[in-house]
Amino acid sequence: MDDMNQQVIKDFRANDGAVDVAAGGFFRGKPVLILHNTGARTGKLRTNPLVYATHDGSYVVVASKGGAANDPHWLLNIRANPDVTVEVGTEKFPARATIVEDGPLRDELYAKLVAIMDQFAEYEAKTARRIPVVVLDRAG
Repeated sequence: MDDMNQQVIKDFRANDGAVDVAAGGFFRGKPVLILHNTGARTGKLRTNPLVYATHDGSYVVVASKGGAANDPHWLLNIRANPDVTVEVGTEKFPARATIVEDGPLRDELYAKLVAIMDQFAEYEAKTARRIPVVVLDRAG
């Protein structure tokens, strides 16, 4: 997965935020951002390409991990340190991550993400875990 993520990030940066190559897999043609977060245990910088939606001027991503029973590592990292950096298009900015795990707002945001990438509905169906969404707001 890390090799694929690195290829997607490379393609994203080479194409001003678009992911066009076949290596992009399900990212190809989707709105993608790069989330920079700090490892909860290691303190090391981590980067993850994620499909996003927008909502009230914020960016929204889903912590699906392909419908796995446990949360992705990047979500554990932002639980420990919600101050992140986001790359969208050619822009890079500091942001604050807010995890939305339940309620009508979570459902509304998840539906926006499913509308962009229908695999998210499949992921939700195959796990007992309530898949959280994360709202990314520009800092300052």
